[in-house]
Amino acid sequence: MRNIRFSEKLLLLGYCFILLFMIVQDWVPLGTLNDITAIQQEKTKSELINVTLIGVIQITLLISIILLFIGKKYPLFIKLWLIIHPSCIFIGILMSWYIPYLTGIGAAEKVESYTAMFGNTHAFLPVMNGIVPNTLHVLFHIILLLCIIIAIYIAITTPNRENIQRG
Repeated sequence: MRNIRFSEKLLLLGYCFILLFMIVQDWVPLGTLNDITAIQQEKTKSELINVTLIGVIQITLLISIILLFIGKKYPLFIKLWLIIHPSCIFIGILMSWYIPYLTGIGAAEKVESYTAMFGNTHAFLPVMNGIVPNTLHVLFHIILLLCIIIAIYIAITTPNRENIQRG
């Protein structure tokens, strides 16, 4: 019998949302949350397919690892993977979105492209340095950060050992 913790369910739910985000963000119209026409004018179909596949494969791998070990004792390598892999994705997000947005470093290179792709989408943050993370991406970024925090929590806490399936 597996002892599935609430934190593990939250982690799985978070990554399922991120997987859905990866699949639909550039392909399915979501009203003011995205502008697939603008994205498809800025990026080639090949680029969009590659970005989608890379994201989907990464998140599917994380979900698969969680499903394999959910309710069980996580080996150290798996604990580290569930923290390091999404943290590397988050570092990429910081470099692509928030460092240019908050500091202006690298913003000049992104303004035209980001404005073309996301200029007609909903954003609740103010424009800074010529760019603004849109609402859909901010939601994705927050959920990814929460998944990293939950993975750290799972890694440093010990579940009730009597109910853990051995093996």
